[in-house]
Amino acid sequence: MNLRLPLSHDYVESSTSFRLPQQAIAVSNAVQMWFSEAYINGLEIPDFLVLNTLKPLLSLVYQYFSTLLIMDDWVIQESDDLAEDSRHLMRLQYNLPTELFRLMLGESYQIYPKYSVGLWEKEATTLEEAQKTMLDDLIEKAGITDGDEILDIGCGWGSASNYILSKFPNVRITAINLSQTQCAYMRQKMQEPDSYLSSHRFTLIEEDFNTVYLANQFDRIITIGFFEHVGNLTKSFAKMANFLKKDGQVFLHIISFQLPHNGMAPFIDKYIFPRMRVWHYDAVPAHEQHFKVIDRWFLDGYNYAQTLRCWLKNFDAHQEELKNLDYGIEYQKFRRMWRLYLLWCIAYFEACKGKVLGNAQYLMKVV
Repeated sequence: MNLRLPLSHDYVESSTSFRLPQQAIAVSNAVQMWFSEAYINGLEIPDFLVLNTLKPLLSLVYQYFSTLLIMDDWVIQESDDLAEDSRHLMRLQYNLPTELFRLMLGESYQIYPKYSVGLWEKEATTLEEAQKTMLDDLIEKAGITDGDEILDIGCGWGSASNYILSKFPNVRITAINLSQTQCAYMRQKMQEPDSYLSSHRFTLIEEDFNTVYLANQFDRIITIGFFEHVGNLTKSFAKMANFLKKDGQVFLHIISFQLPHNGMAPFIDKYIFPRMRVWHYDAVPAHEQHFKVIDRWFLDGYNYAQTLRCWLKNFDAHQEELKNLDYGIEYQKFRRMWRLYLLWCIAYFEACKGKVLGNAQYLMKVV
């Protein structure tokens, strides 16, 4: 079992365990929003200066003032809904034009647009290699075998499902997604003979995780980058337990802090991912009423930082195609907002040498 590695005092001091006054958090939120909105509205700052300013500031926050990341009380509380504010999230993020994500994230025969980290620490040299390596790593850790019935919760554009189907001729996958544009992409692929989604082995359910009901049970559940949008682990795990066969297992992959508490950023919450939580690394094992963690891993933040740098490069390289799409706002404002989102995230993952914010993975079984 890969137990949590304690962070060195180089990264997290014991002083981070106390809660800073609400006034200090409010000031921090206001400063972040002032900078972010000034940038969106035209403040000219070179990328290197943005990153070289944000990374040392965030490193200080991680080491000494980490509760500034608790931007509001809801960040550390469980919500009433399982997936919180999901319709607003779709409008703001996941129902943006598919072409934006296809060009930014990349697309190939095996790797459909994949909006999650690539694995670079195993010597990948391109974004596609890193994403394939990550999916191969998932298959190994999740223990997927040919013939498994798999449930893919929050499946995006079907990248993981398509890749797994390409590797196992007898696997069957049911995928759940609420995004209209992502489901439209997959339905198109389901009509293309060279897509593994077109096989009788793939079923797509367009529905909210809050309300979805499934009569059948599965050998494996995989969920990649979905639980950042889940506000109640207790209720969500109870629901997922009903989807598993008695000896089934769950592979859960999320962005995670190596800190004593959850966190979130006001700019990301307002403009990019509303009501997103970055769960701390010990949050999932603390919710063991329905699942028991049998193994877990923490992936260094530099994996995601390198992935984000590739996305930013792709985004900048395709401005001619991207500027004519409909984002609901004037394109130059959207472009600056989107670039700042990517820059903020690079800084968050690279701060403290990638040791604080990274990706957590959990293999779980029913209690």
